[in-house]
Amino acid sequence: MKRLMILFAAASVALPLWAVQGTIRTATDSKKGDIKWQSRSKSYAVSFKKGNTMVSAEYPIADVEELDIDKPVGYDKAVESVRRGNGAAAIGVLTKIVQEYKMLVWDKPAGRYLVEAYITANNAQKAYDVAMSVINEDKTAAWKGDLAPAYWQALLKLGKMQQLEGLVKKAATSGDRAASANALVVRGDMILASEGASQEGLRKALTDAYLRVVLMYADEPCREARIDAMQRAADCFDKLGQAARAEQLRSQARKL
Repeated sequence: MKRLMILFAAASVALPLWAVQGTIRTATDSKKGDIKWQSRSKSYAVSFKKGNTMVSAEYPIADVEELDIDKPVGYDKAVESVRRGNGAAAIGVLTKIVQEYKMLVWDKPAGRYLVEAYITANNAQKAYDVAMSVINEDKTAAWKGDLAPAYWQALLKLGKMQQLEGLVKKAATSGDRAASANALVVRGDMILASEGASQEGLRKALTDAYLRVVLMYADEPCREARIDAMQRAADCFDKLGQAARAEQLRSQARKL
């Protein structure tokens, strides 16, 4: 299944549970109206006005290239809380968004941040459960796309190393640049999880994983993975007593 792009417009009013206002686009068509996700048929139903009459159309997800929808109320603030490591403060808002904007599970932004929120709140099992609710609908979400790196962190924290290893290998050989970059980042995390903060483990995580992402994945699809790698590499350099190198990497990450 191809990747679906979801664009956020400025937030307006709270939206009803059953549909969201927005525009849906395929290669040959574009419709603006109330969009509802149809889980059973894996399609979007769009209700829109044609003259003075309300009509509806259905679009299979395989045909949809872009959704342009109103940004959920509270989304930006919740995401910022997650990024600052205060996931507990974002769980309620993100849960509501995931429930109401069900089509977002296909591009995983809200679902991903909800998984990350549970991880930062030290609830890896709940993070895993949320991720699986998406993966059960779309198997590829386990190894590529926005959700995968957060899902991998849940697996890492739960000690599901064999399962994680298989997914990381699949991502690395998929041909998807972002998936490959994220796979290298979590490879470094796995090295540190197994070898701890020893000098050897820190250097191995740097040379075998984080710095490879920094040097080899400078293209735009890999931007977030590169930022993650820079921040992790900076932490490693701090522990190795190389504070100047650590600050250099953090400064680069802030500019991306």
